[in-house]
Amino acid sequence: MPIVMSVNAGSSSLKFQVFQMPEEKVLAQGNIERIGLNDSIVGMKFNDQKVEEVLDIPDHGVAVSKLMEVLIKYHIVESLEDIKAIGHRMVHGGEYYDHSVPESKEAEDKIDELKVLAPLHNPAGLLGYRSFKKALPECKHTFVFDTAFHQSMPEENYIYPIPYEYYEIDEIRRYGMHGTSHLYLTHRLAEILDKPVEDMNIITCHLGNGASITAVKNGKSFKTSMGFTPLSGVMMGTRCGDIDPAIIMFLEKKYGYTPDEMDTILNKKSGMLGVSGISSDGRDVEAAAEAGNKRAILTQKIYVNSIVETVSGYYGLMGGADAIVFAGGIGENDSVMRQKICDRLSVLGVKVPENLNMGVRGIEKKLSSDDSKISVWLIPTNEELVMARDAYANLCDEK
Repeated sequence: MPIVMSVNAGSSSLKFQVFQMPEEKVLAQGNIERIGLNDSIVGMKFNDQKVEEVLDIPDHGVAVSKLMEVLIKYHIVESLEDIKAIGHRMVHGGEYYDHSVPESKEAEDKIDELKVLAPLHNPAGLLGYRSFKKALPECKHTFVFDTAFHQSMPEENYIYPIPYEYYEIDEIRRYGMHGTSHLYLTHRLAEILDKPVEDMNIITCHLGNGASITAVKNGKSFKTSMGFTPLSGVMMGTRCGDIDPAIIMFLEKKYGYTPDEMDTILNKKSGMLGVSGISSDGRDVEAAAEAGNKRAILTQKIYVNSIVETVSGYYGLMGGADAIVFAGGIGENDSVMRQKICDRLSVLGVKVPENLNMGVRGIEKKLSSDDSKISVWLIPTNEELVMARDAYANLCDEK
């Protein structure tokens, strides 16, 4: 019964889960925050317990060492040798990878090369991997890519209508993100319905502070809302989603914004935060809307519009869909927003009675009535489990 970890390294954070495989039992999960800053926070949950420690952690190497110490201290593992495999989240695999791969110098170099497409995420992912590799040199490491699931998209769904040479030379195309989430939701619904995954024609909605929607045709990604970067698609917490690109040039000319300043505006100051002027958190916007705040109400309307427009478009693009799946922080927990979206989708034959949806949070549940043309599901996503499964599969393949 080997121990397998899933790791998601950010520039100043390190999220992790520890699994006993193949039972897929979660032994512990946690996060190390504020790496590189004073008063870093090490938090972990296990066996209905929660521990937290505040200390200075200057870099990811020290963070990993502290994590190993904590796992031993609380008997999550009795020895570091018990940890046999680790799945590392790598945001961007470009066109090189349509599945997770075991560590290799070639793969490491490709991930580094692709940092131009994910400048915040790929370097952080490699930093985490290298820190764990140093701490656990005998462990089998696997790279798990956010973009991999979407490599099945047909060419007409990922090529942008700009001069073709920018794709050929600069690799500008739709890549998509949240692939591990959309993959998990697809396979989990197939399990629930006891259907072959190849028979799944569904629309998966990963709605959180970052959000993406994917048309899944015959079990494979057919079209997804995020594009060349995670900025495009539906409205998000602080990201604008799809807008007229001429707006960028207009603002740069009028106010003299640099590309970096525009990047900050569109990625960090737009979306729910930008329109509401209140918060990027849907809960705060909902509270303000209930109190009558006009901009909060407008924010909710724009958010719903963007999702309904995308889901409806994907329904038409695929020639129909059997199910819609909600996941992510908003998708799993905000029943009011789900209801608003589903009510607007009634034009497609969606029927979600309030008594099946309102107040439902964080559990697997069919939300639609039996006479709904398209079934609607709430399935909490589990990207960490996908990473652990892939790491365990590669471990078994090497034996």
